[in-house]
Amino acid sequence: MGQQQLLLIVLGTIIVGVAVVVGINMFTTGAINAERDALLQDVNNIASNAISYWRKPAALGGGARTYVGVTLALMGANATNTNGTFTISTAGTITQFGLTALGASEGVEIIATIDQNGVVGTPTITMP
Repeated sequence: MGQQQLLLIVLGTIIVGVAVVVGINMFTTGAINAERDALLQDVNNIASNAISYWRKPAALGGGARTYVGVTLALMGANATNTNGTFTISTAGTITQFGLTALGASEGVEIIATIDQNGVVGTPTITMP
């Protein structure tokens, strides 16, 4: 009887340990995915602001159909928020510029090219 009880205790401890490890992995994966989704939403918001900036005349504070010399502040976007940090990674040309978003907590990085129509192609997403 004693050996059977010890075996059940050891088996129960192993099962609980495996469940804890699986739970931690699921939580980490969920946190990374949540940060990725939040950063993608922010990149889409910046792209939307960029479209408005590109089309707006210079007299009204816009880019007058060019991204040359563009900054996040000119487009009405913040360089940082609770989701991460955003920088213009490729200098603006007449029709496009590069944007890099780096997550604040999980280290997700998104590199996107934005043109006068929005995000060009699929952004490059690097996850830890």
